[in-house]
Amino acid sequence: MAVVVSGASGLLGSALVEALRGQGERVVALVRREPQGDDEVFWQPAEGVLDPAAIEGAEAVVHLAGAPIADRRWSPAYKRELVRSRVESTRTLVNALRELSQPPEVLVSASGVDFYGDTGDQVVDENTGKGEGFLAELCDRWEGEAREAGSFGVRTAQLRTGLVLSGRGGALGRMLPIFRMGLGAPLGTGKQYWSWIAEDDWVGATLHILKNRDLSGPVNLTSPTPVTNAEFTRSLGKALRKGTVPMPVPAFALSLGIGEFAKEGLLPGHKIFPRKLQDTGYGFAHTSLDEALRAVL
Repeated sequence: MAVVVSGASGLLGSALVEALRGQGERVVALVRREPQGDDEVFWQPAEGVLDPAAIEGAEAVVHLAGAPIADRRWSPAYKRELVRSRVESTRTLVNALRELSQPPEVLVSASGVDFYGDTGDQVVDENTGKGEGFLAELCDRWEGEAREAGSFGVRTAQLRTGLVLSGRGGALGRMLPIFRMGLGAPLGTGKQYWSWIAEDDWVGATLHILKNRDLSGPVNLTSPTPVTNAEFTRSLGKALRKGTVPMPVPAFALSLGIGEFAKEGLLPGHKIFPRKLQDTGYGFAHTSLDEALRAVL
């Protein structure tokens, strides 16, 4: 029996694989190159290639693969890649699971808080409906492909992840050079809420979902204490012992410099509450942003 993981070499995937192996689990990674051992399985997600026999007997599947949202400017071609790398890869995986004589107990699949769109200062939980925008539509399609596994008896859970705090890279890693020069500043009005989660809590919550049969459907992976962008800016500056620029970066300047991602990924408000995690007894290691930043930095 094994846990199959796509995106196993990524920031979150590598942390999860380490934790699973630390618990004695056998982990099999889906890779798009020649496998280098019996703990790797070849697949071509965009072409629908994944041999069901290679994952027969898996007890759980964690699907984290997808092109990075913020690494490139959103040209029409890259937006198509963002969709293809999520929707088509999930379809490939679910189609392979459908062919198994004994499907896994659970499929945990990545998604994002962008599903909710811009919710301002409204408190949002998993009962809140889909918002508007490219990322909201993308998350909706992505989750829909994963839910198809429920039609043949697999428990499915979709990880609506917020801003992950990690000292190893990711969104925080892109911010650090600017803040270390003392040039960190609020974005737009600075009043938009950012829902965050420390990397070890993301791993812990995902393990909690894998083991808890009462958890299915969308699950918010965010701390229960979201903060505004201005508060985040002050906390990160304090953690680095650097000053910050009091004048916000105007929205139009962000749009000129970054493009469409600024409008959808940086300026919307997400005041997310992780109701399902808390209702099923998950205890967060980090609920204070100041403490979480000290821990990861």
